[in-house]
Amino acid sequence: MQITRGKRARAQKVVIYGPEGIGKSTFAAEFPNAVFIDTEGSTDNMDVARLDKPTSWTMLINEIAFIKANPTECGTLVIDTIDWAEALAVNYICSQHGKQGIEDFGWGKGYTYVQEEMGRFLNSLSDLVDMGINVVLTAHAQIKKFEQPDEMGSYDRYELKLGQKTGSKTAPLVKEWADMVLFANYKTLVMTTDNGKKKAQGGERVMYTNHRPAWDAKNRHGLPDEMPFHYAGIAHIFAGQQVQAPAPQPQAVAPEPQQAVQQAPEQVQEELPLDMSQVAEKPQNEASSTPQTLPEQYHASLPKSLTDLMTQGNVTEEELQKVAYIRGHFPLGTPIENFPPDYWDMIVAHWQATMEVIQNQVRADPELPFTV
Repeated sequence: MQITRGKRARAQKVVIYGPEGIGKSTFAAEFPNAVFIDTEGSTDNMDVARLDKPTSWTMLINEIAFIKANPTECGTLVIDTIDWAEALAVNYICSQHGKQGIEDFGWGKGYTYVQEEMGRFLNSLSDLVDMGINVVLTAHAQIKKFEQPDEMGSYDRYELKLGQKTGSKTAPLVKEWADMVLFANYKTLVMTTDNGKKKAQGGERVMYTNHRPAWDAKNRHGLPDEMPFHYAGIAHIFAGQQVQAPAPQPQAVAPEPQQAVQQAPEQVQEELPLDMSQVAEKPQNEASSTPQTLPEQYHASLPKSLTDLMTQGNVTEEELQKVAYIRGHFPLGTPIENFPPDYWDMIVAHWQATMEVIQNQVRADPELPFTV
């Protein structure tokens, strides 16, 4: 056991929320070596590094696993935005349990499932922070009525724009998880003219760093309550990390021959493309890891959320047909177009189990009686 005192420099967990178009993505792009997971496709006109837009919750989790497996690829991971990511989580939970909507669970169980899934998601992001990678979550803002239990009446305040019903459970989780919650808004002044009419003036972009009745915000770095909405105002918090980032690399203080041996794999790692198939766990049989020849275009009846996962795992349509046969869902040779859309939603929701069947049965023993 050891007791330590004083401040410890580490990666930060940051939440930035505000109205649409105020510049949250542009602000997040200035963080050190930022890589975006763009859930809503808002960075297409920005010169930033990004992973493919996730079309399913499983794909989003795989992309986080990719960053975890390749920590040198980025210094900051930006989830843009967390409210769109939550929508993927809701679809995932509904598909897993065969429900059409989150209300179909009854007794509020669906909201609890989403809360638990978001908790696991935030834990996986905390793992990145422990590895020295900053995590930034952007979110939209919404105005909601708030009623204090110890006061009469209610008033409007800005909140994270998470799900209409799920937000009451997931929004507090996100705010508790973060080291900094920054609220960005347009500073507007209401002036009264000589004839008694009121006019709004101003419009400067500012960010608020501490809690007020009208919004939620917090920081642990002694920032001013109100600041211009520019990254320069918080850059000093991350300046020390940039110096510390390369520190783990020079681990070998060994003789020169050993350095020459170690440099070869480092170069190979740098040349690795941002291919999500590297995230998948290695098959138990190395012989079965031979790459599959993928069709240039999948069947039109397959949803994009599925084809994106198929591309990552080098999965063919024929392999999915064999999985359906092994599980007893459909006869062997059933045409792809005859599979109902709900079946593909179920496959996406249980993609990890599907990949285990493909790797351990379909690819491991291609001589199985896969004949009609």
